[in-house]
Amino acid sequence: MAMQKILLDNGETISYRERYGGEQVVVLVHGNMTSSQHWDLLMDALDPKYKLYALDLRGFGESSYHTRIQGIADFAADLKGFVDALGLETFHLIGWSTGGAICMQFVADNPGYCEKLVLLASASTRGYPFFGTNPDGTPDFQNRLQTIEEVENDAGKTKAVQGLYDSQNRDGLKGLWNALIYSHNQPEDKKYKEYVTDMLTQRNLADVYHSLNTFNISNLHNGLSQGTNQAKDINIPVLILRGDRDYVVSEAMTQEIVEDLGDNATYIPLTNSGHSPLIDDMSQLTQRIEEFLS
Repeated sequence: MAMQKILLDNGETISYRERYGGEQVVVLVHGNMTSSQHWDLLMDALDPKYKLYALDLRGFGESSYHTRIQGIADFAADLKGFVDALGLETFHLIGWSTGGAICMQFVADNPGYCEKLVLLASASTRGYPFFGTNPDGTPDFQNRLQTIEEVENDAGKTKAVQGLYDSQNRDGLKGLWNALIYSHNQPEDKKYKEYVTDMLTQRNLADVYHSLNTFNISNLHNGLSQGTNQAKDINIPVLILRGDRDYVVSEAMTQEIVEDLGDNATYIPLTNSGHSPLIDDMSQLTQRIEEFLS
C-alpha cells in the first residue's frame, strides 16, 4: 500500500496509507513505538465497505517532526489538521494505545466530526503514569515524574528504550515486544522484521511518555494534575476493547475510561489477547469492530 503525504497548516507533513472502500470512512490512529505500518493486517481484514485512512503521527514513520510535541493535545491538533486537509467531515475513529488518548482528545475538542469511536487497548482518560526508577532498576512508584526533562533523564525506561533506537538494536526491540506486546503470538518473520524497521523511525519517545504522563481529561486529579473535565464532552458511542492478558494497559486503567465516559461507552474484553489483538486474534477484533460500526 503506497504511502501518501499531505502538508498541514502548521508546517508538518503527515504520511498516510489509504485503502479504498465504500462510503463509511474510518481513520486509524496508532500508538507509541509504531506507525501506520502496524495497521496493515487490520486494513486488509476489515470489510471492504469501509474506506480506511491510517496516518503516521508527527515524529513517527515517514511524517515530519519539525516541532516537538508538548502533549496529547498536539497530536490531536495534527489529527484535526489531517482530516481537514483531506476534506473528511464525518468518520469513525479507531485509536490503539496512545492513539486512544489522542482520539479521545480529538473528539472532546472537535464535536461533530467523529460518529463512533473505538478505543483499542487505550491509555486511560486519566493518563498513563510515568514513574522514576530505583537504583535496582525497578519502578519507583513514590516518584511520579513531573517534567519532560525528568522523563528524558530517566535511566530505567526512556534511556533504555532510546538506547535500543540509537544503537539500532533490533534484537533488543524484539525482546521488549515479546515480553510486553507479542507475549502470546508473534507476527510471521518477514512481517516482524518490517515492524521492527518501522519502530526505528520514531524520533519523539520522551515526548510521548511525557504526553501520556500529563494527559487527563477526567474531572479528577490523577496524582500529577487536575483533569480538564473534557471526558463529559465525548457524547458519541464508544467501544472500549482490551485484551484480557494486556501487560501494558491494566484493567484498572480501562475501568477509569468506563467510569469517565459513562453511558456512552461499551466495554468488551477480548479473550486470550494481549496489547496487540491485531496479532493475537484478528477475527475476534474485526468482529467486534464491525458489529459496533454497523
